[in-house]
Amino acid sequence: MRTPAVAVSLCLVTGAGFAADEVRFTESEVRAILAHGPWPAPVATDPTNRASGRRAAVELGERLFFDTRLSADGRFSCGTCHVPERNWTDNRVRGAAAAEVDRNTPTLMNARLGRWYGWDGAADSLWSQSVRPILDRRELGATPRHVAELMRRDEELSCRYRRTFGAAPSPTDDEEVLVNVGKILAAFQETFETPPTPFDKFRNALARGEPSTYSDAARRGLRTFLANCSSCHSGPNFTNGEFRNNGFSDDAGRVDGFKAARASRFNLASAYNDDPQKRMHPAQEPERGAFKVPTLRHLMLTAPYGHDGKRETLAEVVRHYSEKGSAALPALKLSAAAQTDLVVFLESVSTLSNPWRPEDHARCH
Repeated sequence: MRTPAVAVSLCLVTGAGFAADEVRFTESEVRAILAHGPWPAPVATDPTNRASGRRAAVELGERLFFDTRLSADGRFSCGTCHVPERNWTDNRVRGAAAAEVDRNTPTLMNARLGRWYGWDGAADSLWSQSVRPILDRRELGATPRHVAELMRRDEELSCRYRRTFGAAPSPTDDEEVLVNVGKILAAFQETFETPPTPFDKFRNALARGEPSTYSDAARRGLRTFLANCSSCHSGPNFTNGEFRNNGFSDDAGRVDGFKAARASRFNLASAYNDDPQKRMHPAQEPERGAFKVPTLRHLMLTAPYGHDGKRETLAEVVRHYSEKGSAALPALKLSAAAQTDLVVFLESVSTLSNPWRPEDHARCH
C-alpha cells in the first residue's frame, strides 16, 4: 500500500464544506492511522479450543449462553450480565447475578482478539474465562457436577454436544464436561464482532487517497489520540491487549490476576488446552493497579467506564486523563476544546448498532 504524501489533506475536495485550514497529518501520523485497520480483523480459530469455529458449537453455545439452568438456582445465565441489546454488557457500575461482583462488566464484543480475559487477566483463554463465572458463587454459583448432569440429562443439549465433540458427555468426568461447556460458550462469543464505524470509513478512504466527510472535530481528536493514547490503544481493535495502571483505583489488579491465571487448573498449561504444543502467552511483569487495556470500539454503548465503573460518560474518562493521569501516564493537561474533540473522535469509533440477532435453530436429531 502506498502511503499518501506528507501533509495529507483529509478532505481532498475544497468545496465539500470544510474550512480552508482543515486538519492535515504528517506522514508518520498517516501511518499510525492506517495501523488501526482494516476492520474487521481476519477470522481465525483458536488452536487451544477444538470447538472454535464449529457451527454446531456456536449453535449450542447460543443456547447455553441464555440458559438459566446453568446456574445453581436456575435464575441466572451468562446473558444476565452480558445483554445483547447493551452491547454484551449490563450498563451497571458493577456486575451482579447471585450477588454483586467487584468490577464492571466488560463487553464481549471482539473477544476473540484477546489474549487475557477479565479486567486483571485472571484467565488466559476465552474458554477458561467462560468457565470462571459458572463456578463463581456470586455469579452462576454452579458446580462441575451440576453442569455435567444438565448436559447429560437434557436430550437436546446432549445431542448438540455429540454433534460438537463426536461423543456424548462423559458419564463420569464432570470437569471434562464443564470445560467443554466453556469451550462451546467461547465458540459462540467468538462470533461477536462490532460493525465498521465512521472512523473505519475515514481510515479506508485515507488508505485509498479518497475524500472523506469525517468531521474536523473528529480529526483534531484523532491527532490528540495519536499523540497520547495510541501506544496502549493500538491496532485495529484499539488495544494492545496488555495491562496499564489507569489511575482509577488502588486495586491490586494484574498482580492478583497473574497469580490466579498461573494457579488455575484450566489455564493453557493444563491438559485441557487442545493445542498440542501447550503454548502460553508471554506475560509482562505484573504491576499493582494495572488493568487490561480495553477496546475502544463501540464505547458509546458500554457505559459506565473503567474496571470500577465509576465514570458515567466518555467526557469524564477524558477529563480524568487530562487532569489526573495515572502512574503510567502523566496528566495530559488538555484544553476544554481539545477534550471535546477527543470525545468526538472516540464517539466516531462507535456506531449505535449491535448487529447480533438470535437464530431459530431446528431441533437436534
